[in-house]
Amino acid sequence: MENVKRPASPRDVFLHLFAIVTLYISAFSFGRLIFDYINLFLPDALEMGQYHAPARYSYQSMRWSIAALIIVFPAYFFVSRYLLKLYEKNPAQKNLRIRKWLIYFTLFLAAIVIIIDLVTLVFRLLSGELTVRFILKVLTVLYIAGVIFGYYMWELRRHKYE
Repeated sequence: MENVKRPASPRDVFLHLFAIVTLYISAFSFGRLIFDYINLFLPDALEMGQYHAPARYSYQSMRWSIAALIIVFPAYFFVSRYLLKLYEKNPAQKNLRIRKWLIYFTLFLAAIVIIIDLVTLVFRLLSGELTVRFILKVLTVLYIAGVIFGYYMWELRRHKYE
């Protein structure tokens, strides 16, 4: 392949969309799994019914999250590695519009999630409704969105996009 700019091919669109969608599913599944562990180890007395339904729900939800992570995260990992190899062969592919759009869209989503998470934290703080369980969930969301935001900001700076 040459180092010239070219329009994105259907393969490029597929690979980049696939990478971003699998990233989103992996991030959501990981967050859901952490939330389920928080719910399991720090149960809410108001949610605990006679038969401990939240615990059964947590296990069902955990199974879905683990199943998604087992299948989807490796798919994300391998397609990302494949894309990195393509970029090494042809550095111009780093400048594909589809890649830039998806990176900026991901930054936008991560920033919105972080802002909403912080607004929720302040709202609950002002309402006097803070619990360890809630703080852990806020920190989980902040961590996941922050890592994604940080990584893609690093990617933008590394490749000096305009």
